[in-house]
Amino acid sequence: MTICRTAAAVALLAGLSFAQQSEIRRENIEWTDVWFPNSNSHDLPRVLLIGDSITRAYFPAVEKNLQGKAYCARIATSKAIGDPALLTELATLMSEAKFDVVHFNTGMHGWAYTEDEYRAHLPELLATIRRAAQGARLIWASTTPVRKDKESGPSNTRIADRNRIARDLFTREGIQSDDLGALMLSHSDLHSDDVHFNAEGSAMMASQVADSILKALPRAM
Repeated sequence: MTICRTAAAVALLAGLSFAQQSEIRRENIEWTDVWFPNSNSHDLPRVLLIGDSITRAYFPAVEKNLQGKAYCARIATSKAIGDPALLTELATLMSEAKFDVVHFNTGMHGWAYTEDEYRAHLPELLATIRRAAQGARLIWASTTPVRKDKESGPSNTRIADRNRIARDLFTREGIQSDDLGALMLSHSDLHSDDVHFNAEGSAMMASQVADSILKALPRAM
């Protein structure tokens, strides 16, 4: 299902002052894509992938690679670090299931926020995921490079800065990492546009993501 804005997010924003709302910087089109298959099955561990359109593209191959080993769900969104709706959205949607592993990345959107703001708000994301998925193993995925820098948008310099900020925090917190950024840095030929990757690139990321999740899965239910 695709959700433009959850009811919970609307309720949260309704309680914000006008000044607070004016500080929220969004894209012209905001979107959320949610996929929770096998909702009534409980015989395998359950995995959640949190990310964006890049995550959405490699998700089917991850799900195929983990078939018979785990049930996979996804929350792909354009909501950015610094936007309180991201936290509300995740908390609301994650409450629908109990997850054993959460693989997450949210570094490609929100370029209207500075890296200092990214650093300041990143712990809120980690706290939200931990509360919503208590007991789950967490895996942070680094943000992938772009083929071409965009003015007032993603650039490889800013992506590298955000990855350093996130790596420092999650290393201190003992969070497992999945360095998709390093993986794709040497595969700029696999871009389908300036940001996204073609089927071969998505399959390559899916293989690494699935391997990192397999290492984190509980040994027995």
